[in-house]
Amino acid sequence: MPLINVVDDDESIRFMLKLILERAGYDVVEAESGEECLEKFDSIRPDLILLDIKMTGIDGWDVCKQIKERIPAILIPISMLSGMKTEGDLRRSFEYAHADAHIKKPFDRRELLDTVKILLEKSSRS
Repeated sequence: MPLINVVDDDESIRFMLKLILERAGYDVVEAESGEECLEKFDSIRPDLILLDIKMTGIDGWDVCKQIKERIPAILIPISMLSGMKTEGDLRRSFEYAHADAHIKKPFDRRELLDTVKILLEKSSRS
């Protein structure tokens, strides 16, 4: 089963995402900060990262950018998952952080699962 790293400083969001993803058949590991995501990255090597933007410490955009600079961009897809949804926010997700997707909070369960499936299929073909 693909391993998904859910990174959000809100415990209730992590819980909800974990529940939805595990029911869909995915394995899930959680991180509550950008720093924790980066610390765990090499040891867990997830197949996909769902990453909140607005967190204390390192924000999600900088976490995404750091990961994308360390490995070939296509190998580990990253979707931003955030209430930040202006055109400028979306542009920063794709142009600055090089994210593969940007899911808006509050998220729709079907949209979330569809995006996860597409990103995992895309990375497995690489």
